Amino acid sequence: MNNVPPSLAPAVDVVFPLSGSTLARDHAQALQDALSSQWPWLKSEAQAGIHAIKLVHGTQTQAMLSHRSKLLVRVPRQRATELLATTGIDLSVAGQAVKLGTPHTRELLPYATLYAYKLAAANADEVAFMAEVTRELTELGIGGDRVCGMRQQLTYDGGVLDTFSLMLHGLAPEQSLRVQYKGIGPHRLLGCGIFIPHKSADAV
Repeated sequence: MNNVPPSLAPAVDVVFPLSGSTLARDHAQALQDALSSQWPWLKSEAQAGIHAIKLVHGTQTQAMLSHRSKLLVRVPRQRATELLATTGIDLSVAGQAVKLGTPHTRELLPYATLYAYKLAAANADEVAFMAEVTRELTELGIGGDRVCGMRQQLTYDGGVLDTFSLMLHGLAPEQSLRVQYKGIGPHRLLGCGIFIPHKSADAV
């Protein structure tokens, strides 16, 4: 990480402890719907995003939630107050009961290497996907290196959405904060286009 103090970026992550027994692995749309019902403004807030929930590894369609599971919601700083005022919320996500604990905020930090678990793609064409990524990053004034990762799919509106993971490396501090705030591509509430710090690009 670059040796600069914590950011005052226009957005923060609001972190909720998450309790429950299981969650469907393909739960992005159900989670979006549950949280948008709780906070209707999410769907109209362009910079809002719902991070992918880390689940216990496995091949079953239902995954165990660990005691360390968290829900992270990235919102403009002025929206964080509303989320911080809520605690003990019971949600139904694709038929599974989960409860949100007492939240806290996590600042966006200017790491030189960022990673997004998934970015929405028009189709399974990696070349076309990277061309679109390059176009968007150029518009945002983001330099550095880009490495495309794993292709995955998620269910959305009864269809299938193709996604790719993406690593950005060699970012200047202001570029790192900008791309974390702005994100890349659509479907932020499905967990797409949300970048998080990564300590190194060695694993790519």
